[in-house]
Amino acid sequence: MTNRTYKLVDVVGTSEESVGQAIKNAIARASESLKGLGWFEVSDIRGQIKDGEVTEFQVTVKIGFLLLSEADIKKGHDSPTR
Repeated sequence: MTNRTYKLVDVVGTSEESVGQAIKNAIARASESLKGLGWFEVSDIRGQIKDGEVTEFQVTVKIGFLLLSEADIKKGHDSPTR
């Protein structure tokens, strides 16, 4: 059995459309620089209001990703060797 180690980062996603889109935006952006993303948890939701209307959704997303081994990185894998 392989021992796996994970790291957590907090990312704030924004969207003018919805909370769901803000979550997707945060994960999409994080995936550009982090590999081995495995799960997320919403830890905070807030937004901007202008003239009585919601103008922006802001979501703090805790993202868990796998810490890859050197061998996995060299092979270009996003997940551990099984």
